[in-house]
Amino acid sequence: MHRNPVMGKYLLLLFFVLLSGCAIQTPPLEQKEAPQSLQAQKAAQQAVKDQAPSTPTLKRKIALGRITNETIYGRSLLRDEYNDPLGKQVTDMMSKVLTESGAYLVFERPDIARVKNDVAMSGGKINIIGVDTLIVGSLTEFGRKTVGESGFVSQSKRQVAFAKVDIRLVDTKNGQVYFAASGAGEASTETASTFGFGSKADYDGTLNDAAMRQAIADAVAKISAVVDKQPWTTYILKAEGGRIFIGGGKSQGIREGMIFNVQSAGEKIRSPQTGAEITLPGQNIATIRVISLFGEGELNEGSVATVVSGSLGGRKISDLVVRYDGAMR
Repeated sequence: MHRNPVMGKYLLLLFFVLLSGCAIQTPPLEQKEAPQSLQAQKAAQQAVKDQAPSTPTLKRKIALGRITNETIYGRSLLRDEYNDPLGKQVTDMMSKVLTESGAYLVFERPDIARVKNDVAMSGGKINIIGVDTLIVGSLTEFGRKTVGESGFVSQSKRQVAFAKVDIRLVDTKNGQVYFAASGAGEASTETASTFGFGSKADYDGTLNDAAMRQAIADAVAKISAVVDKQPWTTYILKAEGGRIFIGGGKSQGIREGMIFNVQSAGEKIRSPQTGAEITLPGQNIATIRVISLFGEGELNEGSVATVVSGSLGGRKISDLVVRYDGAMR
């Protein structure tokens, strides 16, 4: 069979033109995040703040214990339960998110479990009454997977990192867990090629951080929804000459002119049903207004207030509780 050399050259040229055209149309590397990205969560939180009435935010004091790694990722027989790099990373991320929210004073207790064990051996008890809530938890899911699709002349692959954290809120007064929640996050990178040409991506370690960051943001949002519903409370330090000194100052968001209610501490009784000690609701006995602030730093600040209505009635200040009622004058 006789072959036309000219025709062969044209066919070869046409093949290279088609091949180059397919390579030019190859989609570039595309970064993808979970359906609810970290930016979207921050935007939603900001929208809620913008719609809320302009009342001052009183910061809660929270102790953050170590968030441990309970997955097989990053663990070995040579490391004990306290040598946990991944758990430390998650704890640092959560501390950052809580602090940046502007709603908390965060006191880190990274070795709370070790301290508890040491104190228990001596027959003592750990004292963290200075904070409202202790946060403990663990990283329960963490890993990566590769998924992809293949066609006649094209294929795509997607690297997916996923993480899940389980968080518990502990009442520092009685050690009871009063709330538990989970946060989940996912991040991915997709690559595509046609006729072997296209984008390629090596192992991307930042996907792990992005997945953990979203899981933590999800958990913190659930924590805040519960903690914010609880009344902000403090205690009377001293009452003298018409002035009432209360704990908490500028760092916690207290400002001059704020109004607080003084309540009697409720009676504690033991429930016949559960055997647990229950505190009955107290009664409002006075209303006070902040007139000045004092102290420097989160741990030694206080406020000076005067009585607007009612009276302390010679009661012991150790039996009184100060609550914020949300009013400003």
